Amino acid sequence: MAIPIGVQLYSVRTDAAQDLSGVLEKIAKMGYTGVEFAGYYGHTASDIRKMLDDNGLVCCGSHTAINTLLPDELFDTIKFNQTLGNKFLIVPGLPSQYTDSKAAWLQTAHTMNEISDKLTPLGLYTGYHNHHTEFLDMDGELPWDIFFGNTRKEVVMQFDTGNARHGGASAEAFLAKYPGRALTVHLKEFSETVDDALIGDGDVDFPEIFRLCESVGGTQWYIVEYERPTKPALEAIDSCLKNLRAMGK
Repeated sequence: MAIPIGVQLYSVRTDAAQDLSGVLEKIAKMGYTGVEFAGYYGHTASDIRKMLDDNGLVCCGSHTAINTLLPDELFDTIKFNQTLGNKFLIVPGLPSQYTDSKAAWLQTAHTMNEISDKLTPLGLYTGYHNHHTEFLDMDGELPWDIFFGNTRKEVVMQFDTGNARHGGASAEAFLAKYPGRALTVHLKEFSETVDDALIGDGDVDFPEIFRLCESVGGTQWYIVEYERPTKPALEAIDSCLKNLRAMGK
C-alpha cells in the first residue's frame, strides 16, 4: 500500500492563522490526505476535528513542546490529540538544558522513554524531529545517536531530510541505522545553490529515501514541509506535491 502524503501546517502558518478552515479545504483539494499541526490557532480540538472531517483529512501528527508531554500537562495533551484522531506527538525542538551536553541528551532520552511508556498503552507515540544541530559532533558522538541509541524503539525518529542534509548528514544512513523507527518522515528539500528549492529540485536523494522508508523505515506517513518565505506558501506546497506525484508517490 502506498504511503500517504500529508503536509506540516507550519508551511502555511500565516494563511492558517487567518483562515484554518479555508486552508484545510485548499490542502484537501490539492490531494493531500493528512495534515500535521504546529499549533492550533486558538481553535478547540472538536472544532478542528470537524474541519478535518468536513474536508476528508486526517491528523497525521502534531508538533508539541516537551512541556506539554510532562506530567502537569500530559493528560490534557492526550485528550486533545485523541479528539483530533492523532497518534503522533512529536517534539520539534528542545530548550538548551535538554541538549547542551551528552549528559543532557541522555537525560532527555530517559524523559522521552518515560513519556513513551505512558503513551504506548493508549496507542500513541512520542518522537523527536531533527534540525541540523543534532548532526554536529559532541565529544566524539552525534546528538542524534546519543538520543536514539538510548530511547525505546517506540520513540519515533521523525527524520527531516532537508534539515539533516543542512547538517551534513545522510538521511539514508540513519534510516538504515535505526530500522522501524521512522514512522513519520518530513520530506524537505535542501540545495547548496538554491535557497528556496522545491521538493525534487535540490540535492536530497528522494528515490533512495523512499526506498528505505518503504523497506526498513516502517514509515506510515510522508509529510511535506516547505519553510521558505520567498514563494507563496500554498502554491509551494501544491508544487511539492505535484513533484512527488511525478516521482510516483
